[in-house]
Amino acid sequence: MVQLYHDERLDYLLAEDLRIIQSPSVFAFSLDAVLLANFAYMPIQKGNIVDLCTGNGVIPLLLSKRTKGHIIGIEIQKRIYSMAKRSVEYNHLEKQIDIIHGDIKDAPNQLGYSKYDVVTCNPPYFPTPSAEEINKNEHLAIARHEIYCTLEDVIRVSSQLLKQGGKAAFVHRPGRLLDIVTLMRQYRLEPKRLRFVYPKLGKEANTILIEGIKDGSPDLKVLPPLIVYNDNNEYTEETKRILYGE
Repeated sequence: MVQLYHDERLDYLLAEDLRIIQSPSVFAFSLDAVLLANFAYMPIQKGNIVDLCTGNGVIPLLLSKRTKGHIIGIEIQKRIYSMAKRSVEYNHLEKQIDIIHGDIKDAPNQLGYSKYDVVTCNPPYFPTPSAEEINKNEHLAIARHEIYCTLEDVIRVSSQLLKQGGKAAFVHRPGRLLDIVTLMRQYRLEPKRLRFVYPKLGKEANTILIEGIKDGSPDLKVLPPLIVYNDNNEYTEETKRILYGE
């Protein structure tokens, strides 16, 4: 059994034989997290992986099905950290996944510099707005806006954690693409793979997936686009495979 608090619920984790604790008022994962977990390179047999801004642990849980390596998730919000930790325990993955309550900016000093094979992050997408504009729900505001960490913090910390040749993968919004590429190069993460995600054919891209290699040589591959919905507003076949394993 697992202890649930307030409006928490225990959901099935899509294609995987896993369950995850979610809360509509505190945190529930989005398609972006699933796409990132599917996109990122993973060492199959062994390796050390860090997921920054881990939320309720959805990415570490999904990655546990792709790698036998050790995975660390870092989450600054204590309530959401608790959800992630209880989800890991419910799925009996304590030996593979560690969830840490802390600030990602402290991660290199806490976990060690240049030790990790892969870093993933689904960061807050939006700059911090004025007090009048920000979401009144503190948990949602922190998850969505750069209150505790900026895009530069995410990319700098990722580089500090990675070994030379290690890989960092991010999901973000297309409007920040030039910022992302500039910062990745500034912090020695050479962009190597880029994929645009479109809600429907004929619409503008609303998500990007990008992966870089620490101290890699310049050679960016733009992958085929991912279309999420077809003309009937149903998931495309590729999206279904990513979500449900079909």
